[in-house]
Amino acid sequence: MNDKKIDELEFLNVGDSVEGRIIGIEKNSLYVDLPPYGTGIIFGKEFLIIKDVIRKINVGDNITAKIIDLEGEDGYIELSLREARAAIVWKEAEELMKKKTQVSALIKDANKGGLMVVWQGTTGFLPVSKLSEKNYPKVSGGDKNAILSELKRFVGERMDLVVITVDREEEKLIFSEKLEDASSDRKSSSSENIDVIKTYSVGDEFEGEVAGIVEFGIFVKLPEGKEGLVHISEISWSLVDDVKKLYQVGDSVKVKVIEVDREKVSLSIKALLVNPWQEAEGKYKKGDLVDAIVIKLSSHGALVSVQEGIYGLVHISEFENPEDFKEKMKLGKSYNLQVNVFDSKSEKMTLVLPKVEK
Repeated sequence: MNDKKIDELEFLNVGDSVEGRIIGIEKNSLYVDLPPYGTGIIFGKEFLIIKDVIRKINVGDNITAKIIDLEGEDGYIELSLREARAAIVWKEAEELMKKKTQVSALIKDANKGGLMVVWQGTTGFLPVSKLSEKNYPKVSGGDKNAILSELKRFVGERMDLVVITVDREEEKLIFSEKLEDASSDRKSSSSENIDVIKTYSVGDEFEGEVAGIVEFGIFVKLPEGKEGLVHISEISWSLVDDVKKLYQVGDSVKVKVIEVDREKVSLSIKALLVNPWQEAEGKYKKGDLVDAIVIKLSSHGALVSVQEGIYGLVHISEFENPEDFKEKMKLGKSYNLQVNVFDSKSEKMTLVLPKVEK
């Protein structure tokens, strides 16, 4: 039995992700060492859900799990390993991309830029430009509504696709239906890679058309027919929650190339805008009092907006316990806070409650 008491877990919350080492796998239970908090357990329904994952892991492996109960059965911290399943899926996707192996995926939805794909429970994107000649929408005049109508007929069907981009950190999973992308002979696409590298360079600026919109950003059609991705973090210096509220397929946008890697062209919109951190250099110093609005709450603390494009963190350790944090920090409310760290070069800012308010 785990003899760790609940008051020793003051900065852990239900829903938090934790990393630990597997110390035991039994018939219906899996045990995880979570220093300094104690021992976690996956059992019952959670154990059954990830049986396919358990076959691929061993005692001694490190895993990431989510807390579902801080003081569960026999005092263990109850965990969910569904995130570990996701990690294995992303790893498998990387292997499939390297081997150029085709997979069967379900078409979940369509927009004017392509198809939303579900594979192994993970959502990806299939751009129109990566459809095979057989399935490419043959629409005269390039009418976008007609293209969307053509794409919608694939919803609910399955396609044999190849993974061409995997980035778990940015939650990017891009597929292609083209046979040349599925070929195991990498030399066949080397000339295309060289053309991309020759055509686009870091620092280039273009005006392009939004070709597709996904949760993690927008695809922009560039000269020479190539599509590049503007990740959600590169759209604006302000926090962007929903890309669809800002752009529509067909919109014209100015972009800057920030990375060229083989077939991938990464773009930025905010790189063409004035950097508010550089503008604010020397404006804030340790001890200054500033007004800030809480724009996001998490297990790490409160993310606050100090001015347009500049955010800071009020860490949860500033509070007596999670309840104190929830009581004092309210989403959308304005507070007078004290600057603890402001570094314009690393774009980092932390704030604390003024001593009189502690």
